[in-house]
Amino acid sequence: MNVPSDITAPVTGVVGRFFSGAGLLLRGIGLYVRSPGLMLLGVVPALLSGALFLAAFATLAYFVDDLAALVTPFADDWSTTARSLVRVAAGLAFLGLGGLLGVLTFTAVTLVIGDPFYEKISERVEERYGGTPGAVEVPLWASLRHSVADSLRLVALSALIGVPLFAAGFVPVVGQIVVPVIGAAVGGWFLALELTGAPFYRRGMRLPDRRALLKADRPTALGFGVAVFVCFLIPVGSVLVMPAAVAGATLLARRSLGQSIVETGRSGVGSDRPAGEPSRYVEER
Repeated sequence: MNVPSDITAPVTGVVGRFFSGAGLLLRGIGLYVRSPGLMLLGVVPALLSGALFLAAFATLAYFVDDLAALVTPFADDWSTTARSLVRVAAGLAFLGLGGLLGVLTFTAVTLVIGDPFYEKISERVEERYGGTPGAVEVPLWASLRHSVADSLRLVALSALIGVPLFAAGFVPVVGQIVVPVIGAAVGGWFLALELTGAPFYRRGMRLPDRRALLKADRPTALGFGVAVFVCFLIPVGSVLVMPAAVAGATLLARRSLGQSIVETGRSGVGSDRPAGEPSRYVEER
């Protein structure tokens, strides 16, 4: 069996790139083994915001039957079976919308609370993989202000998209099978945009820049984002995975810029694109 000599060559095909993106999260998780102290620091802000959002989602789940009845008054005179079915669908739609917005809002709040911790994690990852070409000095408060503004824009946009998904949740079968898949894809995309903020800010790039760069290889960005989204839906998963997600997002940003995602000093300085191939950033600009 012939083994390719260039193990850093980019994965081709939409499915292959999707799973390659998910693999970036696994590489972030691997940093727990090598930098446990740093990663544990990143758990602290996630634990604080996680407790808040878990309580909020538990409250939503407690009142979901009342909310479902509130938005389906037309079913009051239906048969018991039909009324129950439509209200179960409404309840699932509420929980789905709450989960989508909860995950994205949790990420935004956690990144703000733990900005110094996650910035340090991202910087450490950059150091492992060859440094930060084109780095600019960004004052802490300016970076925090930009991060909050961009996160609010992303959460607002996700809320607008979540409304039609919520309405589609009332449709039998489609609402319980198709909508969750679309919701995970939408949530994954926005998570990829949110979590890559630090490495792009470090290079003087704002939300439009990283949106264009990640869009150039959307399957990889979606693979990473959906993997994070699924982990965040697991109880306590968001708390434990958040530092690894920041590390993986740094690798995603480097890959989108055509920079090395091979550790220096262990496998040498490598690149995720063939020699001579221009950075996607250059192509987009």
